[in-house]
Amino acid sequence: QVQLVESGGGQVQAGGSLRLACAGSTNTYSNRCITWFRQAPGKERDGVAGIYTGTVSPYYADSVKGRFTISQDNAKSTVYLQMNSLKPEDTAMYFCAATIEFQGCAPMNPTRYSRWGQGTQVTVSS
Repeated sequence: QVQLVESGGGQVQAGGSLRLACAGSTNTYSNRCITWFRQAPGKERDGVAGIYTGTVSPYYADSVKGRFTISQDNAKSTVYLQMNSLKPEDTAMYFCAATIEFQGCAPMNPTRYSRWGQGTQVTVSS
């Protein structure tokens, strides 16, 4: 079955908020890092925020600290990304990804993540 599915993207004006969700399955969710990446056209895929499932140890890219909050609902095998005070530069396709079991969240290099969702588009207008 599908491993990771993102939802919650959309189009908002600058200063608005969105909450993204990354739903996984139990056998691909626990004891690993789930990280949100984003990629805009012509740019590389960069890590945004991550969390090691089963713990409370979130991490964030400097560009989103104080604005984004990552959280988890382990009973639902879901990781959320609450995005507040959105800026036009946040516009990108957002992906969630998972490491293999027992691999941590750092560094946030895409090559360390073996499972990916299909992506959800976030567009922030100025």
